[in-house]
Parts: sequence; structure tokens; C-alpha cells
Amino acid sequence: MYSIDTRIKDSTFEGLKVQKLWTNNTAETLLIAMDEGVDFPEHTSPRDALLIVLEGTFEFKIQKKNIILTTGDAFTFPAEEPHEVHAHSPSKFLIIR
Repeated sequence: MYSIDTRIKDSTFEGLKVQKLWTNNTAETLLIAMDEGVDFPEHTSPRDALLIVLEGTFEFKIQKKNIILTTGDAFTFPAEEPHEVHAHSPSKFLIIR
């Protein structure tokens, strides 16, 4: 059965929201929505990850580097590497891991 999931376009900016969109035995896709000025505190990913910016601008801090990501950017990072995020504008991005 096919279905259309509207959670990406319907997601609002109210602080920090993390939603699991899809999962199976080997991977998962998360939607993260952050309001301007909101921080996602330091954490790690259990697997290597691909981050895809859907909208907004934010700072991704990893390995003592501050990387600015904006709409349309894609970024990969390794498992178990501590990182944090600070939203410069209302932002949405996918994490595929």
C-alpha cells in the first residue's frame, strides 16, 4: 500500500522537534525542525549519517569546526562523533543513518 506522508511540509518551528519518519533493520530517517536561535545540545549518531538541509541556515559543530549549512546542502559525518547544532533561522533537515 502506498501513502503520502505530509509531516515534512506540515512540521512547524516550535523549539526543537525530532520525528522518526521511517525505519527498518538497517537504517532510519529523522526529520529535525528547529526554531531560530535554538540549540540541539551535543550528541552522537549510532551510525554514519547523511544530513540534507530542507530549509533554513544553521551551524553544525563537529571536531572543533563550525560549519554553516543552508537550504540544499548535504553533509556526511561519522558515527559516534560528538556534534551539536545551532539554528540561525527556522530550519528543517533530514538525517539518514
